Amino acid sequence: MPTVADELKAVKLFAGLSQRQLRQLSRLVKERTYRPGVTIVEEGTMSGVGFFILAEGEASVSVDGQEVARIGPGSHFGELALINEDARTASVTAVTRLRCHVIAFWDFRKFARDNPDVAWRLLQHVGTLLVAERTRNARAALALA
Repeated sequence: MPTVADELKAVKLFAGLSQRQLRQLSRLVKERTYRPGVTIVEEGTMSGVGFFILAEGEASVSVDGQEVARIGPGSHFGELALINEDARTASVTAVTRLRCHVIAFWDFRKFARDNPDVAWRLLQHVGTLLVAERTRNARAALALA
């Protein structure tokens, strides 16, 4: 049975962390389970203050009521909430039974301050999300033209 630290290491955002850092981060994690059909975070709301890492199961990600992705073990969501404490940009709903690791944003922020390599990876990840969003918007504008 993998440890929480092992499961965190499988997440790209945390892949380069040392064993000590992974153990430190794993102490901040709360494990939560969700039944199929339960919406974990809801687009447009301040639903929760956590960063979620899927350990088991499958979830649907939707924007404006349309499914945009299916995610599974090793996937994560809520990283934007770690930075801007703003409303959720998507809804995430359990498709199957989910087991998630949840880290409160205030715990993660302290961890990131103490581990600048994690803050840098998070910044790179958010930059990638921004570029993808701009690309989608540009393609949508061209399709309408």
